[in-house]
Amino acid sequence: MSAPANLMARLESLLGADRVLRVDDGSPDYAIDGIVPGAVVRPCCADEVVELVRFAISEKLAVVPCGSRSKIDIGMTPERYDIALDMTDLQTIAHYDAGDLTLAVDAGVSLRQLTEFLEVNKQFLPLAVPCFETATIGGTLASGIDSALRQQYGTARDLLIGAEFVDGKGQLCKSGGPVVKNVTGSDLHKLLIGSLGTLGVITRLNFRIFPMPEVSRGHLANFASLEGALAYRQRLEASGLPLANLEVLSPEALSILCAILRRGNSPLPVSSANQGWCVYAAFAEDEVVLTRIASDLERLAHGSGAVAREVLDPDVDNNFGGMLREAYEWLRWSAAEVVLFRITVPRMTATVLDALCLLANAQSLRHAVLVRAAAVTYIALMTELTDDAALHSLQTASTKIVAAVHRDKGQAKVLHVPANLKASLSASIRDGLNLEMEMRVKSAFDPQNIFASGRIVGGV
Repeated sequence: MSAPANLMARLESLLGADRVLRVDDGSPDYAIDGIVPGAVVRPCCADEVVELVRFAISEKLAVVPCGSRSKIDIGMTPERYDIALDMTDLQTIAHYDAGDLTLAVDAGVSLRQLTEFLEVNKQFLPLAVPCFETATIGGTLASGIDSALRQQYGTARDLLIGAEFVDGKGQLCKSGGPVVKNVTGSDLHKLLIGSLGTLGVITRLNFRIFPMPEVSRGHLANFASLEGALAYRQRLEASGLPLANLEVLSPEALSILCAILRRGNSPLPVSSANQGWCVYAAFAEDEVVLTRIASDLERLAHGSGAVAREVLDPDVDNNFGGMLREAYEWLRWSAAEVVLFRITVPRMTATVLDALCLLANAQSLRHAVLVRAAAVTYIALMTELTDDAALHSLQTASTKIVAAVHRDKGQAKVLHVPANLKASLSASIRDGLNLEMEMRVKSAFDPQNIFASGRIVGGV
Protein backbone atom coordinates (compact mmCIF):
# COMPACT_ATOMS: atom_id res chain seq x y z
CA MET A 1 0.00 0.00 0.00
CA SER A 2 1.46 3.34 -0.99
CA ALA A 3 1.89 5.94 1.77
CA PRO A 4 2.08 9.74 1.58
CA ALA A 5 5.43 10.73 0.11
CA ASN A 6 6.68 12.43 3.28
CA LEU A 7 5.19 9.94 5.77
CA MET A 8 8.53 8.41 6.78
CA ALA A 9 10.15 11.77 7.42
CA ARG A 10 7.20 13.02 9.48
CA LEU A 11 7.09 9.85 11.58
CA GLU A 12 10.84 10.10 12.19
CA SER A 13 10.48 13.70 13.33
CA LEU A 14 7.64 12.65 15.64
CA LEU A 15 9.21 9.64 17.38
CA GLY A 16 12.83 9.51 16.18
CA ALA A 17 14.46 7.68 13.30
CA ASP A 18 15.22 4.65 15.48
CA ARG A 19 11.48 4.07 15.99
CA VAL A 20 10.51 4.02 12.30
CA LEU A 21 11.22 1.17 9.89
CA ARG A 22 11.23 1.58 6.14
CA VAL A 23 9.16 -1.14 4.44
CA ASP A 24 9.99 -2.29 0.92
CA ASP A 25 7.00 -2.94 -1.32
CA GLY A 26 7.89 -6.63 -1.52
CA SER A 27 8.47 -7.14 2.21
CA PRO A 28 6.19 -9.84 3.69
CA ASP A 29 7.07 -9.16 7.34
CA TYR A 30 4.11 -6.91 8.12
CA ALA A 31 1.90 -7.80 5.17
CA ILE A 32 -1.72 -8.83 5.70
CA ASP A 33 -3.06 -10.88 2.78
CA GLY A 34 -0.40 -9.34 0.58
CA ILE A 35 -1.17 -5.75 1.66
CA VAL A 36 1.99 -3.99 2.90
CA PRO A 37 1.89 -0.90 5.15
CA GLY A 38 3.47 2.38 4.15
CA ALA A 39 5.60 2.42 7.32
CA VAL A 40 6.29 0.46 10.49
CA VAL A 41 6.59 2.27 13.81
CA ARG A 42 7.93 0.68 17.01
CA PRO A 43 6.98 2.76 20.07
CA CYS A 44 8.67 1.97 23.39
CA CYS A 45 6.04 3.31 25.79
CA ALA A 46 2.37 4.23 26.03
CA ASP A 47 3.10 7.96 25.59
CA GLU A 48 4.65 7.28 22.17
CA VAL A 49 1.59 5.23 21.21
CA VAL A 50 -0.61 8.20 22.13
CA GLU A 51 1.50 10.51 19.97
CA LEU A 52 1.37 8.15 17.03
CA VAL A 53 -2.40 7.65 17.26
CA ARG A 54 -3.05 11.39 17.47
CA PHE A 55 -0.84 11.89 14.42
CA ALA A 56 -2.79 9.22 12.54
CA ILE A 57 -6.09 10.87 13.47
CA SER A 58 -4.92 14.29 12.26
CA GLU A 59 -3.64 12.83 8.98
CA LYS A 60 -6.54 10.36 8.52
CA LEU A 61 -4.14 7.42 8.39
CA ALA A 62 -5.12 3.80 9.09
CA VAL A 63 -3.24 1.96 11.85
CA VAL A 64 -2.98 -1.79 12.48
CA PRO A 65 -1.44 -2.74 15.87
CA CYS A 66 0.61 -5.95 15.89
CA GLY A 67 2.95 -8.01 18.04
CA SER A 68 4.93 -11.02 16.84
CA ARG A 69 2.49 -11.25 13.88
CA SER A 70 2.03 -15.00 14.36
CA LYS A 71 -1.75 -14.65 13.96
CA ILE A 72 -1.91 -11.53 11.82
CA ASP A 73 -3.86 -13.30 9.05
CA ILE A 74 -6.87 -13.92 11.34
CA GLY A 75 -9.65 -11.60 10.25
CA MET A 76 -10.58 -9.81 7.07
CA THR A 77 -8.09 -7.98 4.86
CA PRO A 78 -7.87 -4.37 6.11
CA GLU A 79 -9.63 -1.78 3.97
CA ARG A 80 -6.73 0.62 4.63
CA TYR A 81 -3.26 -0.05 6.04
CA ASP A 82 -0.96 2.95 6.27
CA ILE A 83 0.99 2.24 9.46
CA ALA A 84 1.89 -1.02 11.20
CA LEU A 85 2.23 -0.30 14.91
CA ASP A 86 4.72 -2.87 16.20
CA MET A 87 4.23 -3.15 19.98
CA THR A 88 7.08 -5.55 20.77
CA ASP A 89 9.28 -2.87 22.38
CA LEU A 90 6.79 -2.29 25.22
CA GLN A 91 8.52 -4.64 27.67
CA THR A 92 7.79 -3.47 31.23
CA ILE A 93 6.42 -5.69 33.97
CA ALA A 94 4.71 -2.86 35.82
CA HIS A 95 3.25 -4.73 38.78
CA TYR A 96 3.78 -8.16 40.29
CA ASP A 97 2.47 -9.30 43.67
CA ALA A 98 3.35 -12.94 44.23
CA GLY A 99 1.29 -13.05 47.42
CA ASP A 100 -1.80 -11.50 45.87
CA LEU A 101 -1.34 -13.48 42.63
CA THR A 102 -1.69 -10.44 40.36
CA LEU A 103 0.38 -9.10 37.50
CA ALA A 104 0.44 -6.07 35.20
CA VAL A 105 2.53 -6.41 32.05
CA ASP A 106 3.17 -4.40 28.88
CA ALA A 107 1.63 -5.64 25.65
CA GLY A 108 4.94 -6.49 23.97
CA VAL A 109 6.18 -9.01 26.55
CA SER A 110 6.22 -12.50 25.08
CA LEU A 111 4.48 -15.44 26.73
CA ARG A 112 7.83 -17.23 26.97
CA GLN A 113 9.39 -14.25 28.79
CA LEU A 114 6.42 -14.06 31.14
CA THR A 115 6.55 -17.78 31.87
CA GLU A 116 10.24 -17.62 32.78
CA PHE A 117 9.65 -14.57 34.99
CA LEU A 118 6.85 -16.25 36.96
CA GLU A 119 8.58 -19.63 37.24
CA VAL A 120 10.96 -18.18 39.82
CA ASN A 121 8.08 -18.12 42.31
CA LYS A 122 6.47 -21.29 40.95
CA GLN A 123 3.56 -19.37 39.48
CA PHE A 124 2.15 -19.08 35.97
CA LEU A 125 -0.43 -17.42 33.74
CA PRO A 126 -2.59 -20.26 32.33
CA LEU A 127 -2.77 -19.01 28.74
CA ALA A 128 -1.51 -22.01 26.77
CA VAL A 129 -1.98 -20.65 23.26
CA PRO A 130 -0.45 -21.46 19.85
CA CYS A 131 2.83 -19.88 18.76
CA PHE A 132 3.67 -19.84 22.48
CA GLU A 133 7.40 -19.27 22.03
CA THR A 134 6.97 -15.99 20.15
CA ALA A 135 3.45 -14.69 20.83
CA THR A 136 3.14 -11.44 22.78
CA ILE A 137 0.63 -11.03 25.58
CA GLY A 138 -1.08 -8.16 23.74
CA GLY A 139 -1.38 -10.13 20.52
CA THR A 140 -2.70 -13.14 22.40
CA LEU A 141 -5.56 -11.10 23.83
CA ALA A 142 -6.30 -9.25 20.61
CA SER A 143 -6.42 -12.45 18.55
CA GLY A 144 -8.91 -14.10 20.92
CA ILE A 145 -7.23 -17.45 20.28
CA ASP A 146 -8.11 -20.43 22.50
CA SER A 147 -6.05 -21.62 25.46
CA ALA A 148 -5.46 -25.34 25.88
CA LEU A 149 -5.98 -24.87 29.65
CA ARG A 150 -9.48 -23.46 29.34
CA GLN A 151 -11.05 -26.60 30.85
CA GLN A 152 -9.60 -25.86 34.30
CA TYR A 153 -8.64 -22.19 34.31
CA GLY A 154 -11.09 -20.59 31.92
CA THR A 155 -10.41 -18.21 29.05
CA ALA A 156 -8.57 -14.90 28.87
CA ARG A 157 -11.89 -13.31 29.82
CA ASP A 158 -11.69 -15.08 33.19
CA LEU A 159 -8.04 -14.14 33.79
CA LEU A 160 -8.00 -10.50 32.65
CA ILE A 161 -8.79 -8.02 35.46
CA GLY A 162 -7.79 -4.77 33.80
CA ALA A 163 -6.18 -3.08 30.82
CA GLU A 164 -4.64 0.13 29.58
CA PHE A 165 -5.18 1.06 25.93
CA VAL A 166 -5.18 4.00 23.54
CA ASP A 167 -8.58 4.60 21.94
CA GLY A 168 -9.50 6.12 18.58
CA LYS A 169 -9.54 9.63 20.06
CA GLY A 170 -5.89 9.37 21.08
CA GLN A 171 -6.71 9.01 24.77
CA LEU A 172 -4.88 6.69 27.15
CA CYS A 173 -7.72 4.76 28.80
CA LYS A 174 -7.81 2.42 31.79
CA SER A 175 -10.38 -0.20 32.68
CA GLY A 176 -10.41 -2.51 35.69
CA GLY A 177 -7.41 -2.45 37.99
CA PRO A 178 -4.08 -4.08 38.87
CA VAL A 179 -5.53 -6.17 41.72
CA VAL A 180 -8.74 -8.16 41.98
CA LYS A 181 -10.26 -6.16 44.87
CA ASN A 182 -9.95 -2.89 42.90
CA VAL A 183 -11.83 -4.16 39.86
CA THR A 184 -15.10 -2.24 39.76
CA GLY A 185 -17.33 -0.65 37.14
CA SER A 186 -17.73 -1.66 33.52
CA ASP A 187 -15.44 -4.39 32.17
CA LEU A 188 -14.55 -2.44 29.03
CA HIS A 189 -11.22 -4.24 28.88
CA LYS A 190 -13.02 -7.51 28.12
CA LEU A 191 -14.14 -6.04 24.78
CA LEU A 192 -10.50 -5.94 23.67
CA ILE A 193 -10.35 -9.76 23.65
CA GLY A 194 -10.60 -10.96 20.05
CA SER A 195 -10.94 -7.40 18.73
CA LEU A 196 -7.96 -7.81 16.33
CA GLY A 197 -6.82 -4.29 17.13
CA THR A 198 -10.01 -2.71 15.77
CA LEU A 199 -11.04 -0.95 19.02
CA GLY A 200 -7.77 0.40 20.36
CA VAL A 201 -4.07 -0.21 20.90
CA ILE A 202 -3.45 -2.38 23.95
CA THR A 203 -0.48 -1.05 25.96
CA ARG A 204 -0.77 -2.92 29.28
CA LEU A 205 -2.76 -5.85 30.69
CA ASN A 206 -3.54 -6.93 34.25
CA PHE A 207 -4.09 -10.59 35.16
CA ARG A 208 -4.85 -13.03 37.90
CA ILE A 209 -2.10 -15.64 38.06
CA PHE A 210 -1.95 -19.09 39.67
CA PRO A 211 0.41 -21.38 41.58
CA MET A 212 2.17 -23.78 39.25
CA PRO A 213 1.00 -27.41 39.65
CA GLU A 214 3.53 -29.81 41.10
CA VAL A 215 3.08 -32.51 38.46
CA SER A 216 1.06 -32.95 35.27
CA ARG A 217 0.10 -35.99 33.23
CA GLY A 218 -1.98 -36.88 30.20
CA HIS A 219 -4.27 -39.81 29.44
CA LEU A 220 -5.29 -41.11 26.01
CA ALA A 221 -8.28 -43.28 25.19
CA ASN A 222 -9.11 -44.49 21.68
CA PHE A 223 -12.60 -45.28 20.39
CA ALA A 224 -13.91 -46.95 17.27
CA SER A 225 -16.52 -44.24 16.69
CA LEU A 226 -17.20 -40.55 17.23
CA GLU A 227 -20.26 -41.46 19.30
CA GLY A 228 -18.12 -43.48 21.70
CA ALA A 229 -15.52 -40.71 22.05
CA LEU A 230 -18.12 -38.01 22.76
CA ALA A 231 -19.98 -40.25 25.22
CA TYR A 232 -16.71 -40.80 27.12
CA ARG A 233 -16.01 -37.08 27.04
CA GLN A 234 -19.44 -36.43 28.58
CA ARG A 235 -18.73 -38.95 31.33
CA LEU A 236 -15.47 -37.16 32.12
CA GLU A 237 -17.19 -33.78 32.29
CA ALA A 238 -19.82 -35.21 34.64
CA SER A 239 -17.23 -36.94 36.84
CA GLY A 240 -16.03 -33.78 38.54
CA LEU A 241 -12.38 -34.70 37.99
CA PRO A 242 -10.07 -31.63 37.95
CA LEU A 243 -8.99 -31.89 34.32
CA ALA A 244 -6.70 -29.19 32.92
CA ASN A 245 -7.53 -30.08 29.33
CA LEU A 246 -10.00 -32.32 27.50
CA GLU A 247 -9.88 -32.76 23.72
CA VAL A 248 -11.30 -35.15 21.14
CA LEU A 249 -9.28 -35.76 17.97
CA SER A 250 -10.57 -37.25 14.73
CA PRO A 251 -8.44 -39.96 13.07
CA GLU A 252 -7.14 -37.39 10.56
CA ALA A 253 -6.21 -34.88 13.28
CA LEU A 254 -4.42 -37.58 15.26
CA SER A 255 -2.58 -38.73 12.14
CA ILE A 256 -1.35 -35.19 11.36
CA LEU A 257 -0.22 -34.60 14.95
CA CYS A 258 1.66 -37.91 15.16
CA ALA A 259 3.33 -37.33 11.78
CA ILE A 260 4.74 -34.04 13.10
CA LEU A 261 6.00 -35.73 16.28
CA ARG A 262 7.53 -38.51 14.19
CA ARG A 263 9.39 -36.02 11.97
CA GLY A 264 10.83 -34.44 15.11
CA ASN A 265 11.90 -37.84 16.46
CA SER A 266 9.61 -37.32 19.47
CA PRO A 267 8.24 -40.36 21.29
CA LEU A 268 4.65 -41.30 20.40
CA PRO A 269 1.87 -42.61 22.63
CA VAL A 270 1.51 -46.37 22.24
CA SER A 271 -2.25 -46.06 21.72
CA SER A 272 -1.79 -43.59 18.85
CA ALA A 273 -1.21 -46.60 16.58
CA ASN A 274 -4.93 -47.39 16.86
CA GLN A 275 -7.19 -45.94 14.17
CA GLY A 276 -10.30 -44.16 15.36
CA TRP A 277 -11.25 -41.22 17.54
CA CYS A 278 -8.97 -40.24 20.41
CA VAL A 279 -9.77 -38.48 23.69
CA TYR A 280 -6.93 -36.68 25.48
CA ALA A 281 -7.39 -35.69 29.14
CA ALA A 282 -4.68 -33.72 30.97
CA PHE A 283 -4.56 -33.30 34.73
CA ALA A 284 -2.19 -31.40 37.02
CA GLU A 285 -2.09 -31.89 40.79
CA ASP A 286 0.25 -33.23 43.47
CA GLU A 287 1.57 -36.77 43.07
CA VAL A 288 -0.99 -38.44 45.34
CA VAL A 289 -4.01 -36.86 43.65
CA LEU A 290 -2.42 -37.51 40.26
CA THR A 291 -2.33 -41.25 40.89
CA ARG A 292 -6.00 -41.26 41.90
CA ILE A 293 -7.09 -39.31 38.81
CA ALA A 294 -5.11 -41.62 36.52
CA SER A 295 -6.85 -44.63 38.09
CA ASP A 296 -10.28 -43.02 37.66
CA LEU A 297 -9.57 -42.24 34.00
CA GLU A 298 -8.48 -45.81 33.30
CA ARG A 299 -11.69 -47.10 34.91
CA LEU A 300 -13.94 -44.66 33.04
CA ALA A 301 -12.24 -45.34 29.69
CA HIS A 302 -12.60 -49.10 30.14
CA GLY A 303 -16.26 -48.71 31.12
CA SER A 304 -16.88 -46.53 28.06
CA GLY A 305 -15.60 -49.16 25.62
CA ALA A 306 -12.20 -47.69 24.75
CA VAL A 307 -10.30 -49.96 22.35
CA ALA A 308 -7.00 -48.69 23.81
CA ARG A 309 -6.01 -46.49 26.70
CA GLU A 310 -2.88 -45.35 28.51
CA VAL A 311 -1.46 -42.91 31.03
CA LEU A 312 1.23 -41.06 29.10
CA ASP A 313 4.87 -41.06 30.09
CA PRO A 314 5.90 -37.49 31.14
CA ASP A 315 8.13 -36.97 28.09
CA VAL A 316 5.46 -38.29 25.73
CA ASP A 317 2.81 -36.13 27.38
CA ASN A 318 4.98 -33.02 27.22
CA ASN A 319 5.33 -33.41 23.46
CA PHE A 320 1.77 -34.55 22.77
CA GLY A 321 0.14 -31.92 24.99
CA GLY A 322 2.44 -29.25 23.62
CA MET A 323 1.39 -30.11 20.08
CA LEU A 324 -2.28 -29.86 21.06
CA ARG A 325 -1.59 -26.35 22.36
CA GLU A 326 -0.22 -25.55 18.89
CA ALA A 327 -3.21 -27.07 17.03
CA TYR A 328 -4.14 -23.79 15.31
CA GLU A 329 -0.64 -23.59 13.86
CA TRP A 330 -0.31 -27.12 12.46
CA LEU A 331 -3.90 -27.41 11.27
CA ARG A 332 -3.70 -24.28 9.14
CA TRP A 333 -0.53 -25.53 7.41
CA SER A 334 -1.63 -29.18 7.10
CA ALA A 335 -2.24 -28.97 3.32
CA ALA A 336 -1.63 -26.69 0.35
CA GLU A 337 -5.01 -24.97 0.86
CA VAL A 338 -6.86 -24.99 4.19
CA VAL A 339 -9.97 -23.43 5.65
CA LEU A 340 -9.88 -23.66 9.46
CA PHE A 341 -13.13 -23.07 11.36
CA ARG A 342 -13.74 -22.42 15.03
CA ILE A 343 -17.32 -23.53 15.64
CA THR A 344 -19.57 -23.23 18.68
CA VAL A 345 -23.13 -24.54 18.88
CA PRO A 346 -25.44 -24.82 21.91
CA ARG A 347 -24.76 -28.57 22.08
CA MET A 348 -22.12 -30.32 20.01
CA THR A 349 -23.37 -33.87 19.44
CA ALA A 350 -22.20 -36.69 17.19
CA THR A 351 -25.19 -36.03 14.93
CA VAL A 352 -24.28 -32.35 14.51
CA LEU A 353 -20.59 -33.09 13.93
CA ASP A 354 -21.28 -35.95 11.51
CA ALA A 355 -23.49 -33.64 9.44
CA LEU A 356 -20.69 -31.05 9.18
CA CYS A 357 -18.15 -33.71 8.18
CA LEU A 358 -20.50 -35.01 5.48
CA LEU A 359 -20.45 -31.56 3.88
CA ALA A 360 -16.67 -31.86 3.54
CA ASN A 361 -16.98 -35.40 2.18
CA ALA A 362 -19.47 -34.23 -0.43
CA GLN A 363 -16.73 -32.01 -1.92
CA SER A 364 -14.07 -34.75 -1.66
CA LEU A 365 -12.11 -32.75 0.89
CA ARG A 366 -9.93 -34.16 3.64
CA HIS A 367 -10.97 -32.86 7.02
CA ALA A 368 -9.62 -32.92 10.55
CA VAL A 369 -11.70 -32.33 13.68
CA LEU A 370 -10.65 -31.24 17.16
CA VAL A 371 -13.31 -30.84 19.87
CA ARG A 372 -11.68 -28.67 22.51
CA ALA A 373 -12.58 -27.54 26.03
CA ALA A 374 -16.17 -26.32 26.42
CA ALA A 375 -16.93 -28.17 23.15
CA VAL A 376 -15.32 -25.44 21.03
CA THR A 377 -14.75 -27.33 17.77
CA TYR A 378 -12.04 -26.84 15.18
CA ILE A 379 -12.72 -28.21 11.70
CA ALA A 380 -10.02 -27.99 9.04
CA LEU A 381 -10.98 -28.53 5.39
CA MET A 382 -7.92 -29.51 3.35
CA THR A 383 -6.87 -30.02 -0.25
CA GLU A 384 -3.46 -30.47 -1.86
CA LEU A 385 -4.74 -28.96 -5.11
CA THR A 386 -4.50 -25.23 -5.73
CA ASP A 387 -6.51 -24.85 -8.95
CA ASP A 388 -9.85 -23.06 -9.34
CA ALA A 389 -11.82 -26.29 -8.99
CA ALA A 390 -10.19 -27.06 -5.62
CA LEU A 391 -10.84 -23.56 -4.33
CA HIS A 392 -14.45 -23.83 -5.51
CA SER A 393 -14.81 -27.06 -3.52
CA LEU A 394 -13.42 -25.35 -0.43
CA GLN A 395 -15.78 -22.41 -0.89
CA THR A 396 -18.83 -24.64 -1.44
CA ALA A 397 -18.17 -26.83 1.59
CA SER A 398 -17.30 -23.83 3.78
CA THR A 399 -20.45 -21.91 2.83
CA LYS A 400 -22.61 -24.94 3.58
CA ILE A 401 -20.90 -25.53 6.92
CA VAL A 402 -21.53 -21.91 7.94
CA ALA A 403 -25.20 -22.22 6.95
CA ALA A 404 -25.56 -25.47 8.92
CA VAL A 405 -23.98 -23.92 12.02
CA HIS A 406 -26.31 -20.94 11.79
CA ARG A 407 -29.32 -23.28 11.55
CA ASP A 408 -28.14 -24.91 14.78
CA LYS A 409 -28.08 -21.43 16.42
CA GLY A 410 -24.28 -21.52 16.56
CA GLN A 411 -21.41 -19.36 15.36
CA ALA A 412 -18.63 -20.12 12.90
CA LYS A 413 -15.41 -18.11 12.89
CA VAL A 414 -12.76 -18.63 10.24
CA LEU A 415 -9.28 -18.74 11.75
CA HIS A 416 -7.50 -19.37 8.46
CA VAL A 417 -8.61 -19.20 4.83
CA PRO A 418 -7.01 -18.60 1.42
CA ALA A 419 -6.99 -14.84 0.92
CA ASN A 420 -9.10 -14.96 -2.25
CA LEU A 421 -11.91 -16.78 -0.40
CA LYS A 422 -12.13 -14.38 2.53
CA ALA A 423 -14.65 -12.02 0.99
CA SER A 424 -17.08 -14.76 -0.05
CA LEU A 425 -16.92 -16.49 3.34
CA SER A 426 -17.39 -13.17 5.08
CA ALA A 427 -20.65 -12.66 3.21
CA SER A 428 -21.85 -16.09 4.37
CA ILE A 429 -20.89 -15.52 8.00
CA ARG A 430 -22.32 -12.00 8.12
CA ASP A 431 -25.88 -13.36 8.14
CA GLY A 432 -25.34 -14.93 11.57
CA LEU A 433 -23.86 -11.87 13.30
CA ASN A 434 -25.20 -8.79 15.02
CA LEU A 435 -23.28 -6.38 12.83
CA GLU A 436 -25.21 -3.36 14.06
CA MET A 437 -23.99 -3.96 17.60
CA GLU A 438 -20.46 -4.66 16.36
CA MET A 439 -20.33 -1.35 14.51
CA ARG A 440 -21.81 0.58 17.44
CA VAL A 441 -19.05 -0.72 19.70
CA LYS A 442 -16.46 0.06 17.04
CA SER A 443 -17.77 3.61 16.67
CA ALA A 444 -17.72 4.22 20.42
CA PHE A 445 -14.07 3.20 20.74
CA ASP A 446 -12.83 4.43 17.35
CA PRO A 447 -15.08 7.16 15.91
CA GLN A 448 -12.59 8.05 13.13
CA ASN A 449 -12.26 4.38 12.06
CA ILE A 450 -8.48 4.49 12.05
CA PHE A 451 -7.83 1.12 13.73
CA ALA A 452 -7.62 -1.99 11.54
CA SER A 453 -10.54 -0.85 9.42
CA GLY A 454 -12.68 -3.74 8.16
CA ARG A 455 -10.78 -6.48 10.01
CA ILE A 456 -13.71 -8.09 11.86
CA VAL A 457 -16.77 -7.10 9.83
CA GLY A 458 -18.22 -10.35 8.58
CA GLY A 459 -16.74 -12.37 11.40
CA VAL A 460 -13.90 -13.93 9.41
